[in-house]
Amino acid sequence: MDKNSAALYKKMQAEVESYQNLQKSCVKVVKQRALLESQLNENKCVLDELNLLGPDNKVFKLLGPVLVKQELEDSRQNVGKRIEYISKELKSSTDTLENMEKDMLKHREAVSKYQQQWQVAAAMK
Repeated sequence: MDKNSAALYKKMQAEVESYQNLQKSCVKVVKQRALLESQLNENKCVLDELNLLGPDNKVFKLLGPVLVKQELEDSRQNVGKRIEYISKELKSSTDTLENMEKDMLKHREAVSKYQQQWQVAAAMK
């Protein structure tokens, strides 16, 4: 391998490593996003159940080993705020995932370009 081919090969390897690191990060974000989605669905179900209750119904919250009585409207507000927060986190993770996919595409294109250049350089030998 001459110096030019070796340099192209090193650049290609660096791009492949960057791409692989992005893939690992992407997997983590996808797992986090799945967890957030399940939490969002769970909280929506809780809010639906709370909305079915009337003012004479009692609501209890589990704090450690103890059930503590809580006002119905406070429970609704707390769950609503949780849903709002989780929704924001989901949007953020979706945006992060989109940016990662764009970066991965750039790295794939760069790897392909370096591969072609390396093959041309090897063929010219």
